[in-house]
Amino acid sequence: MTKKLAVILALAFLVFLAGCQPKASPEERLKEYIGHWNKEEFSEMYSTYLNQGTKEAYASEDFVERQQKLYTDLAIENIEVTYTKPSKDENWDTEKPADFPVQVKMDTMAGPIEFEKNMTLLYETAEDKEDWFIEWDPSFIFEQLATGDEVRVSATRAKRGEILDRNEQPIAINGTGYNVGVVPENFKDASAKKELATVLGVSVASIDEKLNQSWVQENQFVPISKVAKDNTQLLEKVKAVPGATYQETTMREYPYGEALGHLSGYIGPMTAEKLEELKDQGYTSTDLIGRRGLEQTLEERLRGENGLKILIKKQGDTGEELTIAETPAKDGETVVLTIDAELQKSTYEAMEGEAGTSAAVNPKTGETLVLVSSPAYNPNEYMLGISEDRFKELSEDPLNPLFNRFGAAYAPGSTIKPITAAIGMEAGTLEPSVGLQIDGATWQKDGSWGDYRVTRLHPEAPNPVDLNTALVYSDNIYFARQALEMGNQAFVSGLQRFGFGEEIPFALELQSSQISNEGTLGSQGQLADTSFGQGQMLTNILHLASMYEPFLTDGTMYKPLLFMDEEKSQVWKEGLLSAENAKVLRTGMRNVVVDGYAQSANSKTVKIAGKTGTAELKGAIGEEGQENGFFVAYDSESPDFILAMMIESIEENGGSDYVAGFATKVFENYKAE
Repeated sequence: MTKKLAVILALAFLVFLAGCQPKASPEERLKEYIGHWNKEEFSEMYSTYLNQGTKEAYASEDFVERQQKLYTDLAIENIEVTYTKPSKDENWDTEKPADFPVQVKMDTMAGPIEFEKNMTLLYETAEDKEDWFIEWDPSFIFEQLATGDEVRVSATRAKRGEILDRNEQPIAINGTGYNVGVVPENFKDASAKKELATVLGVSVASIDEKLNQSWVQENQFVPISKVAKDNTQLLEKVKAVPGATYQETTMREYPYGEALGHLSGYIGPMTAEKLEELKDQGYTSTDLIGRRGLEQTLEERLRGENGLKILIKKQGDTGEELTIAETPAKDGETVVLTIDAELQKSTYEAMEGEAGTSAAVNPKTGETLVLVSSPAYNPNEYMLGISEDRFKELSEDPLNPLFNRFGAAYAPGSTIKPITAAIGMEAGTLEPSVGLQIDGATWQKDGSWGDYRVTRLHPEAPNPVDLNTALVYSDNIYFARQALEMGNQAFVSGLQRFGFGEEIPFALELQSSQISNEGTLGSQGQLADTSFGQGQMLTNILHLASMYEPFLTDGTMYKPLLFMDEEKSQVWKEGLLSAENAKVLRTGMRNVVVDGYAQSANSKTVKIAGKTGTAELKGAIGEEGQENGFFVAYDSESPDFILAMMIESIEENGGSDYVAGFATKVFENYKAE
């Protein structure tokens, strides 16, 4: 009995001691609660710290699940909750509420949110435990949030940046086009549906799919397909279909169409594969993205950043919406090119749809004024989603309008001869006034060359053949002999000084010009061939135009530029030839037009100087016997630009003079403006 009484007394004493332990202060409880809040431990906050009244008003899902979902959906992170400490001599009365100013900061997908509120703690008994408990409501999630309110996100789409030419003419802009569609109550004829499907290049099933969407009403316009504003022929066909019509809508517009097609490129719908690749960059399945050309290259600059708002829609009939966080949309950049769109259009049209490429540069600044690939596609057509039939038509076109020729490299033929001459003059092995005795149509150094002989087109060239005569008659033998005279090493290093074998410093990726596949010349025969632009030599058309700059700048070649905000006249290569030698070559190239075989360029209105070139394609490079014609030229009186043009397969059109005729139209049109 005594032992049992001792145990009871001991237990009673422990209870007494427990009752004498000081309770946690409201500040300590709040500090613990805020610790869980900063760690997003909502379950612990609800179960251990909320007072009874709060739990009766808000079930666990209203507190725990809702906050977890909001934090996920709104990408809330960096939550930082603090409180204002009370004075040190604060005495807490358990009969009265304890209030603390609480500061809440967080980052969201729409920007930061920050607010301050008073948080009240009440001294209560909960589950046989007396302590301080938190009084809570939804305004501790967001200050303006009340019971029954909805939280939603609103996106504001950024405007895509536009691409303009040097004169601020539109190349790729946010313009308008047309939605072709029908009003169901006026479109009941099955034959009309088939006719519209044929006109638009879509299936009847796809039209039915559009008409069967849940929102469609009998008297509402239903869009079926989009049509570019300049496609007037198709719009006329649409008007002829009973019940079909069209309405203007916002749309990306490419006013210069094919003339700038390969340069501008186009935008198109986001594919599932591309969206997966770019999933961390804020794209959505409904976005349009650059697919080709500058639209693709400049995607990051053009796309802009969509704006976001986090809104609270208040309960009640008014439906008031409060913005609690907002990141305004940031429109894409307007990019201004050095391109002269009208000169580009003139050049494209002058080529008359022939397969080829052209480039023009300002010899004083390096600015790229023209970059043409012909023929081309219309980016307006591609941007809207090209039909299978139309894609097949373009793909099977023997002129290959889908191939971007200004990005490739080609054997330059005789257009390289002025460069060969410049290298020889600077090396001291070529004296312009000293003539060579050249007889016959072919030549070889000696019998060690076997069957290989250098052939020239004009054996009637008068002897002795000096540099001027060699340029006028485009004499292959003269330049082959000059290359042999200067030697392999001097010629190769000279070409390298003109930029052969290195990456072209340009905003777009262009195939580099090469001396040969290996970058060296393995034989005297290859050295001879390369001196007049054959062998394995390849040049990019823009680089070829740039290589003629030193003849007008007395030895300097500038980096080719594409954007107006780039520093002008950035030196790429300098000291390539003396002013005296440059003048000799300018005179020779004027004589090529006046006295030589570029008579189509001997204009009455423009004193053109330049050099023609013909390159025969062999082996895997192309069909045996096919010849590409070149002309690189400038206005000798007013050299505002150097134009390099190449036309494929000119063997049945009179040779490279055929190309000179096209180029001359460009100069004459420019002069007439």
